[in-house]
Amino acid sequence: MYLLGYDVGSSSIKATLMDAQTGEAIASATSPKKEMPITAHKPGWAEQNPNMWWENIKATTIEIKSQGKTVASALQEVAAIGISYQMHGLVLIDKNQQILRDSIIWCDSRAVPIGEKAVDNISSQKCLQHLLNFPGNFTASKLKWVMENEPKIYAQIYKAMLPGDYIAFKLTGKVKTTPSGLSEGILWDYQKQDIADIVLENYGIDPAIFPEVVPTFSVQGELTRSAAEQLGLKTGIKVAYRAGDQPNNALSLKVLQPGEIAATAGTSGVVYGIGEKPNYDPQSRVNTFVHVNHTPSKPRYGVLLCLNGTGILNSWLKHNVMNSDDDYDQMNDLAGQAPVGSDGLRILPYGNGAERTLANRDIGASVHGLNFNTHHRSHLLRAGQEGIVFALNYGLDIMRGMGIEIKTVRAGKANMFLSPLFGSAFATVTGAIVELYNTDGSQGAARGAGLGGGIYKDFQEMFVGLKTTKTIEPDQCTAIQYKEAYQDWLENIILPKNWAQNKRF
Repeated sequence: MYLLGYDVGSSSIKATLMDAQTGEAIASATSPKKEMPITAHKPGWAEQNPNMWWENIKATTIEIKSQGKTVASALQEVAAIGISYQMHGLVLIDKNQQILRDSIIWCDSRAVPIGEKAVDNISSQKCLQHLLNFPGNFTASKLKWVMENEPKIYAQIYKAMLPGDYIAFKLTGKVKTTPSGLSEGILWDYQKQDIADIVLENYGIDPAIFPEVVPTFSVQGELTRSAAEQLGLKTGIKVAYRAGDQPNNALSLKVLQPGEIAATAGTSGVVYGIGEKPNYDPQSRVNTFVHVNHTPSKPRYGVLLCLNGTGILNSWLKHNVMNSDDDYDQMNDLAGQAPVGSDGLRILPYGNGAERTLANRDIGASVHGLNFNTHHRSHLLRAGQEGIVFALNYGLDIMRGMGIEIKTVRAGKANMFLSPLFGSAFATVTGAIVELYNTDGSQGAARGAGLGGGIYKDFQEMFVGLKTTKTIEPDQCTAIQYKEAYQDWLENIILPKNWAQNKRF
């Protein structure tokens, strides 16, 4: 028996075919081979066509099928499908189930003023008590932007969905969502355990345009004949799990209980800690969502720190500083030639839209302390990785202020955690032990489908085959140097500008 997981990112789509009995990934594929384009009609905007995601889902499935007769045969024995997806996006369809406009995705900043106005209208206290967040730049505020700026499109809306809801719809023909999904759009009232009327009433949005709410782990539909033909799969496969990429990343790492912490460093960088109490940051610089295993009797909340400009900074450096035929391994080796602290060179990794940890300000990326006589390409590369670590640690300081202890962090051995320099710097600056695992988002989605589809009886059984591949401890030899570099980054670059102060308070 086999499971199929799709991870729908903004850069690429990854699919994994997993043996349910052993938990082994027997085949995987990624499409496209280069990053998917993001359209920015104006500064701070970010859009993608959802059909592009679907076309790349088809491409990954076809590529898996091409990996030999054994794999192709296993594809025909898939019992359940799971979906991980980029969070906070907005997909709109009309009554004919056609897309009305490109999706406004997670890193789009246009709705920031709308979210700020909503806090004034609703009150910050009521927002935090009921939503655990401010409406901010999340899905609800993006929908309000469409209402105000594209009224003809808004008038045609049949359903408003998250990216994962849309992919599940393409697979099953059914329009549904989850409590976890609604919470990431700031559309879930934690006190009522239902859709957030206080947001909808403030924005004047009809609740009927949102899908039916179903459990995260459940049979949410079955693969239609049309979808099966396009994917080369059998009709009727259960679609049994969907979750945003960061809650799903935590699931893939078996981060489910209070005190456990997950991290990822893809296009964005995220640290995600689990709690059992509805905790929040008074300035909403880190955000609290319903975790995938939340129930009213056993509440589980995920506190999410997000840095938009993580892997995308590293990618920018690769494409603009390195030679065209250099790969990331060569880039990491070159970065390692510069000393800890990059001889005073500092980079702010804030060039991918408004940053939550900076109170939704979009300050752009910047380079500080550049000396033409001292610094070389290796310094820029190292300063980029160190700047990302420093920015993540700045966000972790906010989480620490909420009472979250950062002792051990689990991450998949992927993206920037493939860089020895980045992993060591992260562990040393944060003081946390980092455990790397043989997993990724598409594998987590496959495991989730196994539980939702009844193949696994419980969470313990679901994690068969999950293994630690590497443990990284803080490097005491460089700890003082990193501490000094971080303090310089913090005190001379971030704090004097007062970028992180929300003037409302």
